[in-house]
Amino acid sequence: MKKHYLITGGAGFIGSFLAESLLADGERVTVADNFSTGEQRNLDAVRNHPDLNIVELDVTRDAEQLEELIRQADVVVHLAAVLGVELVVREPMKTISTNVKGTENVLFPATKYGKRIILASTSEVYGKSDNDLFSETDDLHLGAPNFSRWSYACSKLLDEFLLMACVQNQGLPGTIVRFFNTVGPRQTGSYGMVLPRFVAAALNNTPLRVYGDGQQSRCFCHVQDVIRALRFLLADDRSIGNIYNIGSQELITIEELARTVIEETGSQSPIEYIPYDQAYAKGFEDMRRRRPNTSAIRQLTGWQPEKSLKDILRDVAQYLKQ
Repeated sequence: MKKHYLITGGAGFIGSFLAESLLADGERVTVADNFSTGEQRNLDAVRNHPDLNIVELDVTRDAEQLEELIRQADVVVHLAAVLGVELVVREPMKTISTNVKGTENVLFPATKYGKRIILASTSEVYGKSDNDLFSETDDLHLGAPNFSRWSYACSKLLDEFLLMACVQNQGLPGTIVRFFNTVGPRQTGSYGMVLPRFVAAALNNTPLRVYGDGQQSRCFCHVQDVIRALRFLLADDRSIGNIYNIGSQELITIEELARTVIEETGSQSPIEYIPYDQAYAKGFEDMRRRRPNTSAIRQLTGWQPEKSLKDILRDVAQYLKQ
């Protein structure tokens, strides 16, 4: 029998690819999105699919309508959130309200009706840890509330505590995933995502703006690899009550990323270094290194990324050219 999946934020970057994957396997999908950062065009490939229902709603304001959608679904994937460092720094109140209130409006009805749920969290919750690898059971070290940069991490961490409380006290069949820099076609650089911003600049032969000294390092995981990981976890009830990192372990500095993008695109773009205070806000803090320990999901499901950074750059460049 077909399962009915509700994807909040389903018109977004990750959500739209998940919707396509589920529909391709014969499942039913309802996408709920307020289209503030998600885009209608992300669903163009499946818009007329008979098993797709697109509902415009806001997870923070339309609680009754959202509860009815959850009641009708078999599985909920909660992706709706404020995202992107630039947007978070600019609108911390919106970040906290959307991420916390929206998650409450999803988790409480999901618990009420006993729905299988995956909650999307973020590597940001690891904060200023200087560990070589970030593991799901690590202690977390966040910055002071004086800096709005940490509002996103705190809001998503509270979301995690809420889900775990529902799991432990009410038996909610829930799982948490922490994404580490998911990238690929359809992702916008408008809200601070570095890789699509670099590729777009390179294709236009305009400067690639590196924030800080460029020595901060990140791992980038192709969205298709992330979708495979989500599908594995959804299909395995052993993941219930647990947290899983999802990301690549191919570490690269942002400066090296800029040079690689220029090389791979054949661009004539220069690199410009922009101080954090100028790029974001006075006192902005960033993590120097962010690399996930993915042994938990690998041991459970056998998952590991299949696409390299060069595969990602090629796919993003092809999408932006189109």
